[in-house]
Amino acid sequence: MSSSKGWPDRAGVLGCAGLALPAVLIHGYHLGTDDAAIWAPAIKKAADPSLYPFGGEFFLMHSRFSAFPLLLGSFARLSRVPSDIVIFLCHLLGVFLLLLASWRLLSACFKTGRARWGGVALLAAVLSTPVAGTALPIMDPYVTARSLSTPFAVFALGSYLAGRLRGALAWLAACAVMHPQMSLFAAALLFVMEFSRRRVAAVEATPVFGSLLLAGVFLPWDLEPARGAAREALLSRSYFFVSNWTWYEWLGVFAPLALLWWCARLRLRAGSAPLAGLLPSVVNFGLLFTAAGLLLVSSPHFENYTRLQPMRAFQLVYIVMFLIVGALAGEYVLRDRPWRWLALFAPLAVGMWLLAYAAFSSSPHLEWPGVAPGGRWGSAFLWVREHTAKDAVFALDPDYLLLPGEDMHGFRAVAERSVLADRRKDSGAVSLFPQLAADWDEQVRAQSGWDRFSRDDFERLAGRYQVTWVVTQRPAAAGLDCPYRNAGVAVCRVGAGSPLASAQIN
Repeated sequence: MSSSKGWPDRAGVLGCAGLALPAVLIHGYHLGTDDAAIWAPAIKKAADPSLYPFGGEFFLMHSRFSAFPLLLGSFARLSRVPSDIVIFLCHLLGVFLLLLASWRLLSACFKTGRARWGGVALLAAVLSTPVAGTALPIMDPYVTARSLSTPFAVFALGSYLAGRLRGALAWLAACAVMHPQMSLFAAALLFVMEFSRRRVAAVEATPVFGSLLLAGVFLPWDLEPARGAAREALLSRSYFFVSNWTWYEWLGVFAPLALLWWCARLRLRAGSAPLAGLLPSVVNFGLLFTAAGLLLVSSPHFENYTRLQPMRAFQLVYIVMFLIVGALAGEYVLRDRPWRWLALFAPLAVGMWLLAYAAFSSSPHLEWPGVAPGGRWGSAFLWVREHTAKDAVFALDPDYLLLPGEDMHGFRAVAERSVLADRRKDSGAVSLFPQLAADWDEQVRAQSGWDRFSRDDFERLAGRYQVTWVVTQRPAAAGLDCPYRNAGVAVCRVGAGSPLASAQIN
């Protein structure tokens, strides 16, 4: 089921598409949650530049280094397709491309169709699996730049294994355009595989490559501990520091490496020559970045460099691991017995669906474009989008993302309105871009004690930042004009947006 160039034929493409749809149904889809709270507003800003006149720096700093938001936003603007639909279609496309790239990689490593489809099917079933302690799943159930950079990275690996170096470099360049950080990990794995191909011993190649890597790493920041609000934001990302990881997170590091090492020692009749080079290279790659992670927590002087997050390299380790394990299962266990495939994948799919449902328990499993994300918060955010001016500035509890029923839906992403900085997600932008620290700290401190705010407190906040609306939990403070209320959330006018202020202006 492959062409002469190693690409799937029509049946292969349809097979990957057929697996992509149930994969999305299993793992769900959520608009603007977690990291998508950064990427979705950047896409919408590119589609409609009049959005977010205040506070855009907290999500636009990321987009400066990626063409991803501009690509999707420009498509939405030129096609006049609503941004939410474009974002959803990108999620579907990303899952499909990852499965197609995985088929491409496995076609270079295994001779039989059942091995290839076993690997692709297993990866499709476990897309939402967390990657060790990195706060990163194999594939997000929402749209970020990784939605395209991940399949591009796997295409690069597959092209390299198929002996097509130019193709590998082209896919690597496409990955870098989408997500420069993740492309560095893909480039590192290609380097390690090239060392192995040239028969440089792994014990010699790894330190050499590690030295080159570290020589280039210590350029952007001083070798000094972070300070002030920038340090507070950096330390809020405890997963940056592998010294904070629990035993089961370390198990998530060494168990995949041990499994791949064991597979490398097997004599697999179904495997082809590239497989023999891939497995030890991935093990060495994982050990290299584990060493980098440990080095960065060995001294406070390296503290600034933890934001490079070297352990995110394990996303590629996990992808290769599941592809190889699935391929071996398909070749040697499942074989041509349909009931065996069903016995493995049906319970696995149900289990992953239950885990995905539990992760977003207050929201629909599939948040279709144009439909409220669900719950009290999502309904309020959608009302804001439909009933307030695009230049409105909002304020919320700086910890709103962690409140019950909120499910980490970013206000900017769903409501499409400007908002003061929050303590949870915007601190992530500060951890990567310390120049935002002063503004972030000032805005978060101005909202401290939010649950005790009176009308006068809201008015003072409005006078300081030109806030025109607030979203609060009910009951709202006495004296506020709140045109929208539901069972737990109220949207209220303050400052220049309040009826009292309008009367005074008139």
